[in-house]
Amino acid sequence: MSAAPNVDCTVEIGAGPARVFAAFFEPATLRTWWLVARSVTTPRTLGVYAVQWETTPFHDDVLGPLGGVLHGTVIDVRPSLSFFVADVYWIPPEGDPIGPMALDVTCGLVGASTRLRVQLRGFEESLRWRRYYELFREGLGSSLERLKAHLEGARA
Repeated sequence: MSAAPNVDCTVEIGAGPARVFAAFFEPATLRTWWLVARSVTTPRTLGVYAVQWETTPFHDDVLGPLGGVLHGTVIDVRPSLSFFVADVYWIPPEGDPIGPMALDVTCGLVGASTRLRVQLRGFEESLRWRRYYELFREGLGSSLERLKAHLEGARA
């Protein structure tokens, strides 16, 4: 068996940590960079963190249609610095949920920029879990590039 997959993405964004942090909790900004249809995100201990994507018109060979809901409970919040979401589950449009996982987001000042790190961990050995991590990693990379473009464009 190969090592358990995880997601660990880092990007430097030309915006302050408070602005980058807020992008994970503002519905309009989440729609822009993460392409969510709806969100309920509460940046406080025991707050809900839930984002929903529209169901895709295509089907993945392993997971079926993509989209659905990613949700968990905010356990720790350090405004402008970090937040940690536990008991994260992905509820796909069809099929069984994948979880539990943990989502850890940190923002650190690097000169005039913010280094954003997003990690997703938690795993059970199965083809579905491995495929989910593969797709989540790819999607998150593209989404973080949209976030960077959005926040850096907002500065101008």
